[in-house]
Amino acid sequence: MYGAKAILNQSKPVNNQMTEPRNISPVELRLLVKQDARKGFEFIYSRYSSALYGILIRIVDDFKIAEDLLQDTFVKIWKNLDSYDDSKGTIFTWMLNIARNTGIDYLRSNQYKQWQQNKSSDAFDADGHSSVHNTDVIGIRQLALKLETKYRQVIELLYFKGHTQQEVAELLNIPLGTVKTRTRQALLTLRNQL
Repeated sequence: MYGAKAILNQSKPVNNQMTEPRNISPVELRLLVKQDARKGFEFIYSRYSSALYGILIRIVDDFKIAEDLLQDTFVKIWKNLDSYDDSKGTIFTWMLNIARNTGIDYLRSNQYKQWQQNKSSDAFDADGHSSVHNTDVIGIRQLALKLETKYRQVIELLYFKGHTQQEVAELLNIPLGTVKTRTRQALLTLRNQL
């Protein structure tokens, strides 16, 4: 087992920035957080925040709320780090469950129900007309159906089903670069059709 300094020394500064420690175990991570809380928590945040944020966006479907819930998630991680048991799964899975539960708790809360009511009343302008742009109403989905199959599959999975580019690559069994290229080409085609 390493001390906090030894763990941090695994990373050498590159252009005045620290790189991540490699292959840090959950035990070492807890030790790092206990001995140097700021650096340990910075490490946890830099390594896991984007993945947890992505999960929260999927759950609540709002970037601002997901940001707030991410902060709540990291507070819970901070307070409960000692309760993590590596025999039950990886630390990422443990944090993912905290994020997922935080998102679900929010959806069940009165605060969310109030936000939904406000959101639905904000969807109408002063004349009572809807100001929400539904992809079905403006015809994007119909235009996407006219794309070549290889482009349509990517757009459908990314934009209408909410998958990440990496997930699309895995689902379609194609390289990530191909997903990005097809996405760009499909969006250019759709833009030209509008």
